[in-house]
Amino acid sequence: MTLAGSRLRQVGWAVVLAAVVGLFVALSFQVHSVKSEVLLAERELIRLERETMMLETEFQARANQRQLSNWNAVEFGLQAARPDQYIENERQLAAYGGDRAPTAPSPIRVAVAQIPLEGSGATQPRAMVSPVSGKPVTLAAVNTPDAATTFAEALGEFVAEASPIRPAQARTFLSAEAAE
Repeated sequence: MTLAGSRLRQVGWAVVLAAVVGLFVALSFQVHSVKSEVLLAERELIRLERETMMLETEFQARANQRQLSNWNAVEFGLQAARPDQYIENERQLAAYGGDRAPTAPSPIRVAVAQIPLEGSGATQPRAMVSPVSGKPVTLAAVNTPDAATTFAEALGEFVAEASPIRPAQARTFLSAEAAE
């Protein structure tokens, strides 16, 4: 009997274990389905919040249009454009422009043209000309040190402040480089 009872106990435990595993799988599926419903609900909430923000923005824009319309009518005296105020093509637009001066250069030009110097292979840049009057334009000259000198001086001061050993040599070395 002990052998049959032991065998019966093993089968019983196997059945109980199978039932527990089955319940665990069913519960796991239930949890996943609830989790997926929660994610869908969150997505729907986000979609509804975005739609609400869009509608609120549209409402505010329309309210501002009404206010702007009132301001235009009362304070500024502005009106919508009439059909006769629209132009039909580019020629009608060009008719509103003024005539150029007779000595003015053509409106389409190369930004920088090189003019060859007579007798040598070198070139010089073309003089700047006003597009309205056609007269040469002179720019004011500004005395600025070149970038290499400015950089060398700044680097010399930095090295001199950072190096406690030989600050005088660092300044001498950089000032000799700047002279080149």
